[in-house]
Amino acid sequence: MKIVVMCGVGVGTSAILKVNAERALERLDIDAQVVATDVAGVRAEAADAQVILTSSELVGAIGKTNADVIVILNYFDVDELTAKLEGALGS
Repeated sequence: MKIVVMCGVGVGTSAILKVNAERALERLDIDAQVVATDVAGVRAEAADAQVILTSSELVGAIGKTNADVIVILNYFDVDELTAKLEGALGS
């Protein structure tokens, strides 16, 4: 399973979101590859992704995708990430 985390530039906030998504996946005992990207690279990374995590401001930049797009309000809130991933992945 592949999960893409996206921020505007693909450096700081996507790294934070990536680490916290990995923590949430550990809690759920789900094995997944988590990849951080920026707006410019999201379409290529999302081609084979099951889930995309991002902010509400960036959803429009994703374009057409078969992945579930999950809006994250607080990139530091592992509980939020865990709940939303659990809901999307049905664990």
